[in-house]
Order: sequence, then C-alpha cells, then structure tokens
Amino acid sequence: MSRTMIQAAATMNQLQNKLDLIGNNMANSQTAGYKSRQAEFSSLLYQQINNMQHPANMDGRTTPNGVRVGSGAALGSIRSDLTLGSVNQTGRGLDIALLQPQHFLQVQVQADDGQMETHYTRDGALYLSPTADQTAVTLVTSEGNPILGVNGPIVIPDGFEDISIDTNGSIHIYRNGMEQTVGQLALVEAVQPHLLEAVEHNRFRIPVIDGAPYDVNQLMQAVQPVTNVLESGALEQSNVDLSEQMTEMLMTQRAYQFNARTISMSDQMLGLINSLR
Repeated sequence: MSRTMIQAAATMNQLQNKLDLIGNNMANSQTAGYKSRQAEFSSLLYQQINNMQHPANMDGRTTPNGVRVGSGAALGSIRSDLTLGSVNQTGRGLDIALLQPQHFLQVQVQADDGQMETHYTRDGALYLSPTADQTAVTLVTSEGNPILGVNGPIVIPDGFEDISIDTNGSIHIYRNGMEQTVGQLALVEAVQPHLLEAVEHNRFRIPVIDGAPYDVNQLMQAVQPVTNVLESGALEQSNVDLSEQMTEMLMTQRAYQFNARTISMSDQMLGLINSLR
C-alpha cells in the first residue's frame, strides 16, 4: 500500500469520528443543558524531504525548500462549547436554569467499580425519588442520580404540599401552609472548563490522567449562595446551532469523499503500473 493510501485511510478514520460527533450534537439539539462539542484536528507524523540541495535554490524563495510528506490527520481533542443556550419558561417548580456559563450542578454517580463519583451537569430538569423506607424523597436527575447539596444528597421528609427552588439555590417546601427551607444546592464553577471530560447522560467529570484524577480544587470552586445564580421554573436549552452543524457535516463528508477518492485513484494507478510489461 502506497504512502498516499495510508494517509487517506488514516484521515478517513478520524473524519468518521468527527461525523459521529456532529451526529451526537444534532441528536441532542433539544436536550436541556446540552453543550455542543467541537472536534479539533492535528497533523500526524511527517518528514521533510529536501530535494533541492544547491544553495542557489534558496535565493528569493518564500516557500520551504523541499517537500513535507505527512501521515494524515488525527482528532487531536474534543472541546465543549459552554456558551449559554436560550432559557425557556416551563412553570415547573423543580426546573432550574443556571444563568452563568461555567456553573454546574453536582451529581452523585456510582462508577463501574462501585465507587461513588461526583459528576457535573447543567441539565436543570430535577425530580423527586422516594427513599427505600418511603418516609422521604431525594432530589435527583432524570436518571435517578442524587443532586448534591451543601451537606450531601438532598433528602426531604415526605408529606409536603409543594416545593420550590429559590434563585440562590435554596429549596423550600410548604407544609400546612407553612414554608420551610430544607436544603441548599451546592453549585460549583469550572475554573478550567476545557479540562472537563464529557461523559454519558449529559454530564461532565474530572478527568483521570495516569490513573489519578486532577485535583478537584484546581478545576472547581464553590459558588456562594447569592441571588440570581439560577432561574426557577425554567430550563436552559441546548446551545447546538443546527445550521452550523449541517455545514460542518457537509464539509466533513466532502473531505471523507476526497480521501476515499484518493485511495481509489491510487489503487487504479498501482493496477496500471502492475499491468505494464
């Protein structure tokens, strides 16, 4: 297989990953709090072929002296766009929209090894899940994972008539016409949001490098419970721009077709050379 075919095949594999990423963005265009992801490419290993050694070749040149032959392109990184999406009013007491682009809710998640991890989300569609003894309810995500407050998972004694979340993240219930504060959301701000790792169910987590996670205190800091950090009775919509994603998809498909055509033409040329006698 020629070098050109190897370059094209390697690049096609990475372009397929970008198409998958674009498809995921488009599929989540209506997911509350979803953040669009963008692929960033980098060149693979290349070599410099200096085929003009005479010093006179450098006189008046504005281009490199020689030819660079690379090995294709690779998906270097995936970056999440944390710009705010539009806020839609729902009127539901357990729906909240975070108003700052780098603020997150904390979610308690059980990892594959059975250990509990803290993940982060901007999906403010919250629910109540009964505890095992049916005497209280826990504030959870749509997947049933507990939302963390300042003292851990937010557990509320059952038997209240209504519940609401204030603009500073405090949780109030109403029982027999009396208002009672039962918890406080533990919001955090991403100091270095580009280091967060996107995982399933519209969540992020602290990445693990060489078997050890980053220091959470370097990436996250607590948000003080001041007013207007969130809007109650509303949800932040996805920030996916469908027109932009369609454009990216068409350009990526064109690049994929170009590399596929390169392999086809190289194969025809090799066939022609082999047929010469």
